[in-house]
Amino acid sequence: MLIEDIKNNLVDGQTFDHIHANFMYDEELNNIKGFLKRNGKIDYLVCNHALSGNDGYLNEISSDSLDMHWQINTKSSILLAKLFVEQHNKSNLGKIIFMTSGQSLGAMPNEISYALSKAALAEIVKSLAYDLSEKNITVNSVNPGVTNTGYLDEYDNNESWEEMKQSFPFGRFSEPEDAANIITFLLSDKGSWITGQTINSEGGFRRG
Repeated sequence: MLIEDIKNNLVDGQTFDHIHANFMYDEELNNIKGFLKRNGKIDYLVCNHALSGNDGYLNEISSDSLDMHWQINTKSSILLAKLFVEQHNKSNLGKIIFMTSGQSLGAMPNEISYALSKAALAEIVKSLAYDLSEKNITVNSVNPGVTNTGYLDEYDNNESWEEMKQSFPFGRFSEPEDAANIITFLLSDKGSWITGQTINSEGGFRRG
């Protein structure tokens, strides 16, 4: 559905292509390099993907859960950043944006695998920003907060929401557009002096 939505919103002169990759296998990196060679260099990288959910408390998580969250959330983002840097032209300003979570703002005890994988991205931002500044690349991460991408619709106007709404001072969950606005700013000329930062877009979300 996302791919079709993008295609349906292209304006005259724009083109769109995509590729599927499994970062468990090194040969997939060559497939992406070939994709970039066919389609041209990219100026910005936004790693807007995640495996999330209540993966469990410490005594419930498994080795498979840890590995899967690492592969999808962390490893793939770092390898995509590596590929981005390799094809980047230093004469142009490049930008990398990771998506993280609120693990540094409060406890996420029943999402150990998820919080760990996202914390790694947030923590490496400063090191990557320092390293890549000489290549004319900024690196930041965005925490979108509790974002309703459809899976939270069931909480609208029911008893569960009545119990939860005190945590949301503006009376709603985050919407995808909220984080998209932050990303749009970071990718604009006005956001070009920001690097090595994690920006929290949570609408004042209050943790218990």
